Amino acid sequence: MANQLQVTLKRSLIGRPEDQRVTVNTLGLRKIRQTVVHNDNPAIRGMVKKVQHLVEVKEV
Repeated sequence: MANQLQVTLKRSLIGRPEDQRVTVNTLGLRKIRQTVVHNDNPAIRGMVKKVQHLVEVKEV
């Protein structure tokens, strides 16, 4: 596993269920094309998997 994950919001949250919106906000993403870096751990991986259709992930 990589040490960090770079997560970028690629799709809009309009019309998405509330739990997906909360997950994206918890990851620290507010706007489309915004990128954040998180330490790689099972909690972050789980959040990314839940919204994998909305985000792009790169291992750093």
